[in-house]
Amino acid sequence: MSLDIARSIAFSGLSSTSVQISVTSSNISNADTTGYTKKTANQSSSVTNGVGTGVTVTGITSTVDKLLLKSLVSADSDLGSADTANTYLTSLEKLYGSTSSTDSSSTGTSLANSIASLESALSSLASTPSSASLQSNVVSALDDVTSQLRETSSGIQKLRSNADQDISSSIVDVNTDLQNIADLNAEIKQTAATGQSTADLEDQRNTALQDVASKMNVSYYTASNGDLQIYTTTGQALVDSSAHKISYTAAANVSSSTTYTAGSSSSGFSAITVNGVDITSQITGGDIGALITLRDKTLPAAQSQLDQLATQLASAVNTVSNSASSVPAPTSLTGTTSVTSSIALSATGTVRLAVTDQSGNLVSYSDLDLSSYSTVGDLVTAINGISGMSASVDADGHLSITATGSGNGVAINEMTSSVGSSSEGFSDYFGLNDLVTGTSASDIAVNSKILSGTSALQLATLDSSSSLTVGSNVLTSGSATVVNALYSALTASRTFSSTGGLAATTGSFADYASTIVADVASKASQASTNYTAKETAQSTYASSLSSQSGVNLDEESANLSTLQNQYSAASALISAINSMYSALITAVQSS
Repeated sequence: MSLDIARSIAFSGLSSTSVQISVTSSNISNADTTGYTKKTANQSSSVTNGVGTGVTVTGITSTVDKLLLKSLVSADSDLGSADTANTYLTSLEKLYGSTSSTDSSSTGTSLANSIASLESALSSLASTPSSASLQSNVVSALDDVTSQLRETSSGIQKLRSNADQDISSSIVDVNTDLQNIADLNAEIKQTAATGQSTADLEDQRNTALQDVASKMNVSYYTASNGDLQIYTTTGQALVDSSAHKISYTAAANVSSSTTYTAGSSSSGFSAITVNGVDITSQITGGDIGALITLRDKTLPAAQSQLDQLATQLASAVNTVSNSASSVPAPTSLTGTTSVTSSIALSATGTVRLAVTDQSGNLVSYSDLDLSSYSTVGDLVTAINGISGMSASVDADGHLSITATGSGNGVAINEMTSSVGSSSEGFSDYFGLNDLVTGTSASDIAVNSKILSGTSALQLATLDSSSSLTVGSNVLTSGSATVVNALYSALTASRTFSSTGGLAATTGSFADYASTIVADVASKASQASTNYTAKETAQSTYASSLSSQSGVNLDEESANLSTLQNQYSAASALISAINSMYSALITAVQSS
């Protein structure tokens, strides 16, 4: 072998080893870099005319198991969904308060506990119904229940609003990743064309792919030209030759009536679109998929359960309060049911309307045969015919009845009246003596006049004797009859229809409230368990991929030591060849 060939071999070894040392050092320094994979400097022998002339580095590559990567991408999507669901359902559970019990007494802040406190307040009032302080306790306890219903409802809608805003934020992140992938596609092709390594760029692209998957479920493949192409599950392109921006506008305000309806331009929530195509239904995984499910299904289901509790509670309480009156009777009664004068009045039976003074003594009264009136206007005319009383349908479309004499009030006994398709009593149908107002959990409240003390709690009943005498007392306070009726309304078993994932059930209001709380707690627990399982699965795939393509510091350190020895050997060989050249030149010059 000539000295020139020997020197060429030594220099190529030194150069190759230098590159390998650089690659190994980079592996060690990037061992903790997210998405980084082990790089290898590949080398091959150089042969000229059948004679080995050294080695050359043919490229720097990394080996990533495509099947493991695909499994990890899928696990990223599952974990993103599970993490979001767990976070939101934990927050939802907290809205319902806590339940605890000690010995025979129950304490806590749940709806069931609040209703139990109301039951206790009514039970105490039944023993001394004339007690102002005990009446106040009942009103306060009822206000606690209605306030908690409103606050829980508001909290649910706040979570829906947060989910909607988070969808928008996540889509911004996805768009950034998609553009990054498209840019990396172009850079990888350009770098490959110059013969340089694209391994680090591919790492960055895979990291961006995983981030997209954590936000939404996607399908992907690497095209023949090296481009990473990404699609929705039904084939809508997100990245092909370029990135396709996902469009979404979060709702300005969110209430229980705000919904998403595919294909509806008036939908409360807008569609998630790509190139004008609605892809909302295609996003079922990742952070965004979970947020859509929470916003449109899970949280509305919780709201529907809460609404059923609120509407049935209001109906039960108001049925009792509309059969009663406060003492003194209120100067005017205004209903809550929307009516017009021309609307047909479907009613039978008799209702008694009376004017009483501050002490509950009769001023005037009349028993009206409701079957005699065809319309609400006819009824208003009849009431206006009662001495000391006037009636109208006010500007808001509610029946209003007023005592015209100074200091007098209006009292009603529903007697045998049956109004409307549900055969409600007269006062109950029009909502004239409602103790609770509102039509859902979002607006249920104690009658403002009673809450403020302007009107007293309805605990008296207008005398139902066949005939009444002017000046006689027809409203007597201090009876436990109405209190017991309210207590029975709360504690009696009633039917709650299936809603929000709960099957139809029977029980008291406290029972149903407990069922709702338990349902939310169960969903939160399931979400937590699912999150743990998905986190374990994702971690397993990530570890497997790291073992296959990640950096092993022990191996790299050992490899670095070996390469350093090889470098030293190549340097020593070059030094020896240089000495041989010097000796040869000296010998030639001496001859």
